[in-house]
Amino acid sequence: MIPTDDEGLVRLQKLLAQSGVASRRRCEELMLAGLVEVDGEVVTRLGTKVDPRTAVIRVEGRRLPPVSAHVYLVLNKPRGVVSTMSDPEGRKTLSDYVADRPERLFHVGRLDTDTEGLILLTNDGDFAQRVAHPSYELPKTYVAEVEGRVTKGTVKRLLTGVTLDDGPVEVSAARVVEARPQRSIVELTIHEGRNRIVRRLLDEVGHPVRKLTRTAIGPVLLRGLRSGQLRELTREELGTLLDAARL
Repeated sequence: MIPTDDEGLVRLQKLLAQSGVASRRRCEELMLAGLVEVDGEVVTRLGTKVDPRTAVIRVEGRRLPPVSAHVYLVLNKPRGVVSTMSDPEGRKTLSDYVADRPERLFHVGRLDTDTEGLILLTNDGDFAQRVAHPSYELPKTYVAEVEGRVTKGTVKRLLTGVTLDDGPVEVSAARVVEARPQRSIVELTIHEGRNRIVRRLLDEVGHPVRKLTRTAIGPVLLRGLRSGQLRELTREELGTLLDAARL
């Protein structure tokens, strides 16, 4: 934790430097140049004190997450792992991958047991609820290996909109990564998390899913994270997610 005075405050340039923005001298330069905002106001006076737990700070427009005891993790969930922290049937769960951590963690949204890829874990209840809620419209990107050759016409149909038995599905982006007579790989981005939504969507357009991976949630990318591997969100990723969830 960043040390504060008796009132729980800290000098802004010190907070910026200790949060890893830049050296203290460079942080002072950023403030003097009018590139640092606190709670919507540009702050140029060196020595200004802020509450590191509650101040909404932006540096060159980018959100700096507040100092807190919360943790924000991303896991590359392997196929066959249940998206819960415990399972009465004794199947492998997310908790198996964070068993050595002291925090009481819970997952942000879910992935089907037979779907692999990116899932977030945190001990911040408000964050988990907001990021998982469809009203905040965080884009989620998936890569699917499907049966048959996916044509441009099918991609156009996906982008135009497909209606399932529980309502329409809006696809904001779709592209064919690879197309062969018996098998294709498709990447698509949606903003919701209805049960098995991607599988049902692709099945509806005639291409049952063989393998499905979630590769991104908003700014958080799976790239470089091996199956079963865990990492903390970067400062930039967390700042963007906090803004998207209006926290």
